[in-house]
Amino acid sequence: RVPMVPFGTGTGLEGGVNAVQGGVCFDLSRMDAIAELSLEDFSVTVEPGVTRKALNKHLRGTGLWFPVGTVGI
Repeated sequence: RVPMVPFGTGTGLEGGVNAVQGGVCFDLSRMDAIAELSLEDFSVTVEPGVTRKALNKHLRGTGLWFPVGTVGI
C-alpha cells in the first residue's frame, strides 16, 4: 500500500517525480534498451530510460525520427 512513482529520464523540472502524498520515487533511467523497431508500421518499443536523442541515433539512416512533443500510446 505504498505509492510508487516511477521516473524514466528527463529534467524533472515539471515536478513530475514527486511523491507528494508519501511513497517512493524510483529511477528507471538505466532501463535504456530499444527492444523492437518496425519500419513497416512506424512503431518502436523502448524501455522507460530511452532518451529522444538515443532513439533518433538508433533511427538514423531509416528515414524516421522522433520529434519533440510526440507522444505515442
